[in-house]
Amino acid sequence: MTKDSDNFFERVYQVAKLIPEGKVTSYGAIANYLGMSSGARMVGWAMNGSHAKDVPAHRVVNKKGLLTGKHHFEGTNLMQQLLENEGIVIIDNQIQNLETYFWDPMKELNPSLRV
Repeated sequence: MTKDSDNFFERVYQVAKLIPEGKVTSYGAIANYLGMSSGARMVGWAMNGSHAKDVPAHRVVNKKGLLTGKHHFEGTNLMQQLLENEGIVIIDNQIQNLETYFWDPMKELNPSLRV
């Protein structure tokens, strides 16, 4: 990875750390907040590399609420267990009533304070 992507990853981690317990966001929402509207895949790569850090990667899902990153966690159900422990309802690897739990950094954070 290049220095630029390392910096982007750190910015992703800073945003992910702001996701409140009991809420989730999407890869695309983080990318959009960071000014890379087509960077959802890069956010996914960042989340994949975040597990040694103090980053709540389990709170980042795809735009449909699917737990697409769950295979990057220890054990097959750890991501789901972590989310359920925060009160989020999941059936068949998908968050139910996503709009109830969705946290949008563009709405919740001041865009002029982008990390």
